[in-house]
Amino acid sequence: MSFIQANDLVKTYSANKRIVKALDGLSLDVPKGTVKGLLGPNGAGKTTTVKVLTTLIKPDSGRATIDGVDVLKEPETIKRMIGVSGQYAAVDQKLTGYENLEMVGRLYHLGAKRAKQRATELIEMFDLVEAANRPVKGFSGGMRRRIDLAGALVINPPVLFLDEPTTGLDPRSRLGLWKVIKDLVSDGTTVLLTTQYLEEADQLADSIAVIDQGKVIAEGTADELKLQIGGQRVELSLVRLEDVEKGMSLLAGMAQGDVSVGNDGRTISAPVDNAASTLQQALKTFAEESIELNDAGMRRPTLDDVFMELTGHKTEDVSA
Repeated sequence: MSFIQANDLVKTYSANKRIVKALDGLSLDVPKGTVKGLLGPNGAGKTTTVKVLTTLIKPDSGRATIDGVDVLKEPETIKRMIGVSGQYAAVDQKLTGYENLEMVGRLYHLGAKRAKQRATELIEMFDLVEAANRPVKGFSGGMRRRIDLAGALVINPPVLFLDEPTTGLDPRSRLGLWKVIKDLVSDGTTVLLTTQYLEEADQLADSIAVIDQGKVIAEGTADELKLQIGGQRVELSLVRLEDVEKGMSLLAGMAQGDVSVGNDGRTISAPVDNAASTLQQALKTFAEESIELNDAGMRRPTLDDVFMELTGHKTEDVSA
């Protein structure tokens, strides 16, 4: 049964004398105690979806509910059910980490004693005991994100909205935050996660909704989405850029789908039926054509391959 449900959400904005559809009939279902990943580029509609579900903006049309409560009709009830962590840490830099969390507890009317108790619990949960009494302005990016996420959990909400929570973090901080999120879900929290990081969606999400131009264009588990474009790929990295066009033509003759070019402009890959035999054939053919290779190998498709196949552009591309 869906815990978070959105049906045919539409939201338009006026920008530069033209109408832009941020949401164009978007629908979602998130079962209780799971992580739903919203994957898409900037401008796809991810943040707008979160803003609608967290009562920050109203859609032009459509309906949304959380645990059966109508988001539009009962916004005050919804606010007591959810925690939200946005793209940028919403903390007071002059206050200490402990003071920030205590303040949030008081804003939620927990009472002085319970607010202090909850702040202490969260400081320990997020491994911030040594930094608890330091002003947040001296925190690293990863520590600020942890304090911000802790603030979203002060009332121990059953639903947590994370809008690109690891943007700008170094790999170590990102891994640390992933562990916290996994622990929350194992305790029963339902999470809606927006991200541009394909590895993040792969690691955290039980199911993924691929969003482009304000609508869901594909949905499923990471493995299900990858199977849509074939289970095996051959990847070749060419020494000379001038050989790429010819290399793509040669690889296309062995592939079972379109040949794509990597961000470096010299790595080409394609879906194949039998990766091992196709790789052997490619190595032989490229050697005969005097096309030098830096590297060659077999791999499974990534979520980036999925997104490229579905939309014609990569997740980091900015939508108009």
